[in-house]
Amino acid sequence: MPRENAYLQVADALRARIEAGEWAVGAKLPSRARFAEEYSVGQSVAQRAMERLIIEGFLEGRSGSGTYVRRPRKRLRLVRSRQRATRAGRSFRAEVAAQGQAPTCESRSQARVPAPEDIAARLAIEPGDPCVLTDYEYLADGQPVQLSHSWEPMAITQGTPVQRPETGPRQGAGVLERMRSIGVEIASAVEVPRPSRATQEQANLLGISVGDLVTRIERTYYDTGGRPVETADIVLPDIRSEIVYEFRVD
Repeated sequence: MPRENAYLQVADALRARIEAGEWAVGAKLPSRARFAEEYSVGQSVAQRAMERLIIEGFLEGRSGSGTYVRRPRKRLRLVRSRQRATRAGRSFRAEVAAQGQAPTCESRSQARVPAPEDIAARLAIEPGDPCVLTDYEYLADGQPVQLSHSWEPMAITQGTPVQRPETGPRQGAGVLERMRSIGVEIASAVEVPRPSRATQEQANLLGISVGDLVTRIERTYYDTGGRPVETADIVLPDIRSEIVYEFRVD
C-alpha cells in the first residue's frame, strides 16, 4: 500500500468487517500487532487506522483493556428541498433540533471582497466586482457538520439593512427572507452536488482528516428575472451527515 494512505485502506477494510458483523457490538478487537501482520503494515499504521474508526464512532478505546466495537453514531440527516427552504421553521436549526441535537452556527462576513473568476461566472458579474463573503460553520451538539462559503453581489445589497447577512434587523433570517425584505423575490435555486476530498482548511474546520470524503454542493439562488443573487459552496463531511433531497410530486 502507498505509505500516505495505507492507514485509510486498513480503516476501510476494518470498517467493512465491522459492518458485516464479524465483530458484534461490545466485542473486543484483536491487537494492533495482529492487524499489522494481517495487512502487512507497521503497527503505527494499524494504530492510526483504529484511531480513525474511534473518531468515526465505530470503535471505542478502554484504558488498560483494549479496543471494542461500539454502536455506530447515527449520521445527521439534512433534508434539502424547495418546500423546506420556504416553510416556516425548517431551517438548519430546526432540522438538527428535530433529531435531538443542539444546533449552533458561527459566521464571519467581509464586505467588498473581489469576486474570483469562477464565482463571478456563477453570479453573472465581472471578475473583481465587490461582493459580501460570509463563511458559516454549522454545529450539532458542538460538532461541526456543515460549512458554507456564501457570496452576494454588493450591487444588490449595498446600502440596505441586509448587506451583512448576520447583522441588522434580518440577522439569521436566511437568503430568501432577507432578499424579499429589499424587494428581491427568489424564484429558484440550482444545486450541483459533487463528491470531493477534504482540503487542509476544511479538515481543520470540520475536525476530520485531509482527504476524507465530503460532499460539496454548489448552490445558486435566482430571482424572478433569472438573475443570480447569491451563490455558495456548501461542504458536508460524509462521516457525520447524509444529504436527502425531497421533491414535491404533483
